[in-house]
Amino acid sequence: MKTAVSIPDDLFHQADALADRLGKSRSEVYREALADYVARRDPGAVTRALNEVADELAAEHERFGAEAARRTLSDSEW
Repeated sequence: MKTAVSIPDDLFHQADALADRLGKSRSEVYREALADYVARRDPGAVTRALNEVADELAAEHERFGAEAARRTLSDSEW
């Protein structure tokens, strides 16, 4: 969807310079900036991100525990 917004000249020039530096179009920079702005204000976003990290850590912990148990058992005499 196309839309028109008014921004200060200085901000326009900063965004334009950023787009050039990143090799992106002005539209891409504005789209990414707005998506970031909206995501930061999503009250559940932090919780979801922390849950993802916790799930990854739990999975890694399980793999580590299983490998440690396997090594301990294989090194033990029965």
